[in-house]
Amino acid sequence: MVKGGPGLYTDIGKKARDLLYKDYQGDHKFTITTYSPTGVAITSSGTKKGDLFLADVNTQLKRNNVTTDIKVDTGSNLSTTIVVDEPAPGLKAIFSFKVPDQRSGKLELQYLHDYAGIATSIGLTANPIVNFSGVLGTNLAAIGTDVSFDTKTGNFTKCNAGISFSNADLIAALTLNDKGDALTASYYHTMKPLTNTAVGAEVKHTFSTNENTITVGTQHALDPLTTVKARIDNFGKANALIQHEWRPKSVFTISGEVDTKAVDKSAKFGLALALKP
Repeated sequence: MVKGGPGLYTDIGKKARDLLYKDYQGDHKFTITTYSPTGVAITSSGTKKGDLFLADVNTQLKRNNVTTDIKVDTGSNLSTTIVVDEPAPGLKAIFSFKVPDQRSGKLELQYLHDYAGIATSIGLTANPIVNFSGVLGTNLAAIGTDVSFDTKTGNFTKCNAGISFSNADLIAALTLNDKGDALTASYYHTMKPLTNTAVGAEVKHTFSTNENTITVGTQHALDPLTTVKARIDNFGKANALIQHEWRPKSVFTISGEVDTKAVDKSAKFGLALALKP
């Protein structure tokens, strides 16, 4: 991100979303990364979802300003992403496709400026889906929109808008999603920077169902290597996790979920282990 710039549309409300949802794990996941003598990073991961086991292998090669990722999963799908960082100042180009899905090819351009952030993508098909998102402002206040247009049907498949305000320790955001059907307000407040203590909240109102979803959460670093997080929503779902970096870049996370309105049900637990040399 350009220093002082507003970032991209996906950055609106990101701090609160990360606090409330990032790293919570309902499954069992294991990831290990190794490096070849030529600098190629190979990441193997496996995820157990109930009785189903999913695995994939990802190979990443960095050469100058070009990063190539190739991933193969248990469904025999091959995904490739090529990222060219700064072919021009502030610009990033991303090319991706998946085999055997012939309609998955996509070209994306991202541009970051001191007062703007733009991302546009187009599917590499005869009748592509075109996406555009733009943000104007600074790192203190920004307003933006995110729209997708299907050239085959002539319809807008996505039409979102958002605004954010921030200062040294507080970030507030308001977004209108799902073609105006969902209004979401989020709040992130840093309480103690030295211990990474923060609180966050998200309120979502769906107009079509007149339903409100309220989620509040917090995080705190017990020590430089151990972080705890917790969240609860208005439906009574309570989640907590503890994450420990037992060696540099190697992280162990255990999380759990309890339905406080149905305490007779068993709690759900998730484990995640990421190993890097």
